[in-house]
Amino acid sequence: MPYRRTTAVQARLDAGREKLFASAIEVLSTQGYRGLSIATVAAAAGVSAGSVYTHFENKSDLVVAIFREVSGREVRAVAAAGSSGNVVERVTAIVETFAGRAMKNRTMAYALLAEPVDPAVDAERLVFRRSFTDAIAGAISAGVASGDLPEQNVDLAAAGLVGAVGEVLVGPLSPDRTPGPDVVPDLVAFALRSLGVR
Repeated sequence: MPYRRTTAVQARLDAGREKLFASAIEVLSTQGYRGLSIATVAAAAGVSAGSVYTHFENKSDLVVAIFREVSGREVRAVAAAGSSGNVVERVTAIVETFAGRAMKNRTMAYALLAEPVDPAVDAERLVFRRSFTDAIAGAISAGVASGDLPEQNVDLAAAGLVGAVGEVLVGPLSPDRTPGPDVVPDLVAFALRSLGVR
């Protein structure tokens, strides 16, 4: 008969995984991917490196799980911010939320957007960008339908905005740069102009 974990054992394992996960997110937010290793996560969680492998196959598995969790939070925040209002309000809320949250935790945002990572995380970045693109596409579609925006290729416009916003933020988020003036208002103005808001 195969071994079945008791509820108490499973609860202890789940709590250990959550502690490791929280520690890994903290390491990522302060040191980026360059500082994230099995050893640094284990040290931050106060456990042995071997115990990390109880929950994650390898560093790539850990990093992908972290990326999904953190990027999921960001996507939910952006989608909620841009879920109502006219097109100007929705696009403004989306860009302000995305860029504003990035500027509050530059190390984490740089890790999510631009820091060199392994291919598994790069694949997750595509999913992350697609989710942001979908949020903006919803606002653009509503704007076109209401007549507040000119007819346009919604998917192309949304993908272009996500690419432009991400590219503009890479410089200010870079760890070797001192934050300059707030770019968020200029990004909002650029987004609205690029969509044809009068």
